Amino acid sequence: MFNNIPPITRNLIIINIIVYIISNFFLYALNNPQLYNLLSAFYPFSPNFKSWQIITHMFMHAPLEGGVGIMHILFNMFTLYSFGPILEQSLGDKKYLILYFLSGLGAFFLFNLWNFIEIQQISNSLQALGVDVTEIYRQADVNYAGNILLNNKTPEIFDLSKKLLIDLKSPMLGASGAIFGIIAAFATLYPEARIGIMFIPIPVKVKYVLPVVVIGSIYLGITGNGGGVAHLAHVGGAIVGYILAIIWKKHLYRFN
Repeated sequence: MFNNIPPITRNLIIINIIVYIISNFFLYALNNPQLYNLLSAFYPFSPNFKSWQIITHMFMHAPLEGGVGIMHILFNMFTLYSFGPILEQSLGDKKYLILYFLSGLGAFFLFNLWNFIEIQQISNSLQALGVDVTEIYRQADVNYAGNILLNNKTPEIFDLSKKLLIDLKSPMLGASGAIFGIIAAFATLYPEARIGIMFIPIPVKVKYVLPVVVIGSIYLGITGNGGGVAHLAHVGGAIVGYILAIIWKKHLYRFN
């Protein structure tokens, strides 16, 4: 069955699985999380950010022992398997790869644009309270070996300092942004297609599902009620997927 999946989708799934196995069953087994620190995408002005993370974060998924664990990669790969082959065959290899990676980049951009706004607000508040934020940036380095000593002069300063530290040390990871781009492109090119949704007894047209998911993701991302999920990254990926599909839609049959 796996051999029946078109080559680009198949290889993307294989790469994601290989990276997950290496990062969890080899390095984490040795108590060495360095691959996660190197390949997940940190905030661009964090001391932990590396330029290649813009791409590599798309192939990283939640570690086995934390939070959602293996369900993160299983859900993403199943979704890619469900929607990817149709788009790969209709768009062709080149445009399909462009869709995948530009959607991932869109996810990175929108998520970190919101991060920038939030981190600047926190930094400005701390500086107004007389706190040197450069010390927090120094302590946010994942290789920092000293004790984390946040300013606790007042509860407000401590809470803001802790929030800034967490934002600088918390990376985004996963193929979800790229996959949301694929879902958005699918919904744009094939709006009448029906998909099954958990707890809903009848298939629903994808053109109705996507707006609900995007609006929900925007709400959760802005309110901070996402439970550790980068919802705005999903929105960024979906926006790029939608725009590309609109551009390509009128020429779709010309490709074939």
